[in-house]
Amino acid sequence: MRKQQLVLLALFWLPVAANAQWMWNINKLNEIKKDINLPEYNGAYRQLIDEADNNLNKKPYSVTFKTGKAPSGDKHDYVSLSRYYWADPSKKDGLPYINRDGESNPELDNYDRNPLGNMASDVTTLSLAYFYSGDKHYAKKAVKLLRVWFLDKKTKMNPNLNYAQFIPGTNDNKGRASGLIDSYSFVEMLNAVKLLESSKDYTEKDRIGLQKWFEELINWWKTDKNAIAEKNSTNNHGLAYDVQLATFSLFVGDKKTAMEIIKKTPENRLFKQIEPDGKMPRELTRTLAFHYSVYNLYFMVDMAATARNLEINLCDSISTDGRSLYKAVDFLTHYIGKDLSAWQYKQISGWDKAQQNLCEELFRLSAINPARKDYFELYKKYSKIVDTDRNILLY
Repeated sequence: MRKQQLVLLALFWLPVAANAQWMWNINKLNEIKKDINLPEYNGAYRQLIDEADNNLNKKPYSVTFKTGKAPSGDKHDYVSLSRYYWADPSKKDGLPYINRDGESNPELDNYDRNPLGNMASDVTTLSLAYFYSGDKHYAKKAVKLLRVWFLDKKTKMNPNLNYAQFIPGTNDNKGRASGLIDSYSFVEMLNAVKLLESSKDYTEKDRIGLQKWFEELINWWKTDKNAIAEKNSTNNHGLAYDVQLATFSLFVGDKKTAMEIIKKTPENRLFKQIEPDGKMPRELTRTLAFHYSVYNLYFMVDMAATARNLEINLCDSISTDGRSLYKAVDFLTHYIGKDLSAWQYKQISGWDKAQQNLCEELFRLSAINPARKDYFELYKKYSKIVDTDRNILLY
């Protein structure tokens, strides 16, 4: 009954003006909202509402709830274990932990990385459900999650990643540069938060408080030695650093910084990470080479989508020797729908999931540039979630 009521509500609820989006085009979202019950949108909308209804019953997340101890002794510090590091079986205490690339350590659950990702994902889902349905319960829950994670004195996260992806027994258990990728979930979340601005539950105090929190994070992002090392990374981490800083800057109203980052993306990232034949060599060295190639493409498309809404075209940027985003895509699509045996690099697990992730990027690129009908046809042919894909509601 609740779903039927929401469908009817979506039919009659008038669009409320929202501030400009970055990664998503607010005008397009409003057009979709008006037609939300058409067959091409209804499956994805129902899936969104199902997920949002489930999120209404979840408890809030906080860095103060973790069972693992913060090396600093401050429970408000974000802490995460380096995903692919495990206790050394040859040592009695297991220290220092050793690398098993591509194999996730279940001890991750003792720290903050998964709660951060879950919180950001739930806020995104709830914010979108509020936007498309008009049901204030979704906005109220999203705001509660934001307050507990970022604003409430007893539970808020300190605005730094000093202990992100630490390796037990190494460097006094301090974080690593690569840990900055942990907060990438904030990128989509902050786009979704903009949709809450029409809600009475998202107060001016909330908005100012959240902006202040991200202003402090930006300061850390620009000055911390791990952050600077991440900025200088030449693989997917360097690009992820840029996308995050651009988004954080847009959120706090610093459009100038975001524009500077975006305009330098072709020279600083795309042309340095992509070869003329489309390969991304730094990603191909991994034991999950296809996954990380698609992962880096995901960051590229996020940046391209944001740039498009700021009237900058990254997709058509091409170097003198032919390096481009499309070259990277075309290299990967050569393997779509094929068996793992066709891939000449390592991919120790997750072949099918990585293929589906590639399908999602093909859809987004076909929306950013409708002329790429070939990408849309590949998406339709190989995606397993065409009818319920959330990207249908975003692009």
